[in-house]
Amino acid sequence: MLTRTIVLALLLALPTAAQADQATASACANQLSPNGRMIYDKTAPTVTAKTDIKDAVTGVARPLVMNGTMSRDAARPAAEAAGECLKLLK
Repeated sequence: MLTRTIVLALLLALPTAAQADQATASACANQLSPNGRMIYDKTAPTVTAKTDIKDAVTGVARPLVMNGTMSRDAARPAAEAAGECLKLLK
């Protein structure tokens, strides 16, 4: 009986923890620069537990630099800051 209660409590807590991480990541993203927010918004939908954040952010930021949307000097700090927020989604 105690084991069932513990298992049930853990199962009920899992969605809450995921929502808390989402809320924390969103709060972090709200503090980003416009460039950081752009990278975050384009990367966040692709983040899963197995995502390599650096690869995901690079995959978004590189085309932004290559097409002239963002300078390399602006992209690096924006990507680093966005990456820190994206880590909270995992």
